Amino acid sequence: MADPGLLLGLRQLEDSMLAVLEDLVMTETPSDDLRLLRNGTRLLSGLVNRLLGEAPETVEVDGRSHLRLRGSGDRPVLVVCHLDTVWPAGTTGRWPFAVADGRATGPGVFDMKAGLVQALYAISALSRTDGVTLLVTTDEEIGSPTGRALVEDEARRSRAVLVPEPSAAGALKTARKGISMYRLHVQGRAAHAGLEPERGVNALVELARQVPRIADLGDARLGTTVTPTTATAGSSRNTVPATAEAAIDVRAATVAEQERVHAELADLAPGTDGAVLRLEGGINRPPFEPDASAGLMTLAERFADELGLAPLRQASVGGGSDGNFTAALGVPTLDGIGAVGDHAHAEGEYSLTAPMSERAALLCALIDHLTEDKP
Repeated sequence: MADPGLLLGLRQLEDSMLAVLEDLVMTETPSDDLRLLRNGTRLLSGLVNRLLGEAPETVEVDGRSHLRLRGSGDRPVLVVCHLDTVWPAGTTGRWPFAVADGRATGPGVFDMKAGLVQALYAISALSRTDGVTLLVTTDEEIGSPTGRALVEDEARRSRAVLVPEPSAAGALKTARKGISMYRLHVQGRAAHAGLEPERGVNALVELARQVPRIADLGDARLGTTVTPTTATAGSSRNTVPATAEAAIDVRAATVAEQERVHAELADLAPGTDGAVLRLEGGINRPPFEPDASAGLMTLAERFADELGLAPLRQASVGGGSDGNFTAALGVPTLDGIGAVGDHAHAEGEYSLTAPMSERAALLCALIDHLTEDKP
């Protein structure tokens, strides 16, 4: 049974939560700026120490800092957050943190700094914290190249994973598509476009042949999307393009579909004499399939009811998170338990202020139940 005083206590801390959120938002942490990320992890380390009574460990991987406060208990609950955002340095100069009409706005407020604040206050409300591990990575928005191993290592020693990623319109994420990222390179041969174009091998023409084939690899019936996105070609207006390339975004709901598309992309063959294809990239995040979240979602619905919250909704989405990695390992994982708001990665993203204490209470109740080995 969720403690009826839990939500009331957290609601009384709303001003404190918003002050911490302002500090985090105004300390910019773009994924590609290691200096600013170090500033952010220093700030966050101090906040963790103040709120949870213990300084987190800084884990350096290839010059990038991540934070970890590891629980000492057997098979702890893992709470996975990320500090990095998609917003470039200087964004707060034109768009600072603000609160008005029940909405907090600012770059990264929704994805996912408000969820991170909620996680800190949820853990601080526990009677004991030795049964929970907090992991905050700094490269989730760019595919977790250094954070993935940390997330997976901690998940393997954990009984469950809770991910306070944002929840559009409040829906928890119980499934996510897997993500694959590719770049197709075409090598042709340059020639003067006016004098002797026949001596060239037009890489752009070959790429144009390939793009419809690539797009046709999607399967709407199964929710598989294969989307050519950005493309470049050539070196000058009057030269037959010797090179061309295109980026390809793949989303699939199952491992089988992800692997099918991978195999078919790898099997592409040129249709222009003399052209050569080279495919780079591959599977980045495996699918987060619904079985991984079912039990935890049932618990969350129960605790939401006991806390007097509105009935929870759930959603399957195309965007990925570090929860994809933990779910693929077979560790029970519930995602999207963070901020309630909208417009992630877009101008005007916002987090509703009233649900911050509610989601913190829900997260706290889940951790408390899971760490006590209750049936």
